[in-house]
Amino acid sequence: MTATPAPEGELLAEPRPLLLSLRPRFAQAILDGTKTVELRRTRVSAVPGTLLVLYASSPMMAVVGVATLKDRDTASPATIWRRYRDSVGLSRREFSDYFAGAEQATALSIAAPRALPEPLTLNWLRTHASFRPPQSYRYIAPTDPAPLANLAAAWTN
Repeated sequence: MTATPAPEGELLAEPRPLLLSLRPRFAQAILDGTKTVELRRTRVSAVPGTLLVLYASSPMMAVVGVATLKDRDTASPATIWRRYRDSVGLSRREFSDYFAGAEQATALSIAAPRALPEPLTLNWLRTHASFRPPQSYRYIAPTDPAPLANLAAAWTN
């Protein structure tokens, strides 16, 4: 993948943090460093260097850590399996079940995972603003709870 440089004298904007919903076992494996590639059924356009905010879904329901997007790769599920099978934290059967019927798969290579000192629970986040975790992923929005935006700012500076 080749990045397009900014025109001379122009700075590229800091990429917006990406909020990823994960099953708790996968969030923990990323934080432990045993899972270094996260999979998605759709293309993800985030650029390398993007902050990834890790949301562990039910029963945990909390933002548990952050990481950095090292790279992304979109190809057929068979190609993604060949390239990343040792890094995805899934059996072949789990992988096949997840990608059944999908024409493409995206592998997100993850670097520098860091657990938060205290998880930001869904209930606590909702005391600050309306908040709905994504089914898969989405960019952090200005309307998200301030603690989430503050977290993103703290880890990118």
